[in-house]
Amino acid sequence: MFSVFKKKENITLYAPVTGKTIAITQVPDKVFAEKMMGEGIGFQFEDAIVYAPCDGIIATVAHTSHAVGITAKNGAEILIHIGLDTVNLNGQGLHAFVQTGDKVKKGTPLIEIDRAFMKEQGVNLTTPMVVTNTSEYKMTIEDAGGHVIMGEDKVISFD
Repeated sequence: MFSVFKKKENITLYAPVTGKTIAITQVPDKVFAEKMMGEGIGFQFEDAIVYAPCDGIIATVAHTSHAVGITAKNGAEILIHIGLDTVNLNGQGLHAFVQTGDKVKKGTPLIEIDRAFMKEQGVNLTTPMVVTNTSEYKMTIEDAGGHVIMGEDKVISFD
């Protein structure tokens, strides 16, 4: 007897930025705070670039470059949403380095942010990272409120 189902790998999502983590319930956007998009964690940071939290394939890049979706090796669908209400900027102040179908490694640059422009526009750059197919996985999310370093600190582990 053999299984036709691929065993789900235990992977880890690392911080996509250097900064402070906040609980997803503290993200000042109801859609994320109420976990409508999935379970995850938020980031407040000063970097100008958001990086891939794991190896995977780019599933989607919003035409406005405000969000990027990654499918990890274990099938987890990860959404990184750059700031809040940034979709309203129609791509201004954001530049995507990747496109749908690209293979990425942990630490690959995904999106560049023009922080001066965002400040002028009064944009809140709190950035949630969620697993949109949460119900398919058992996950451990690190305690929020700490300082994380991009690519070094684990923020979500799949059990």
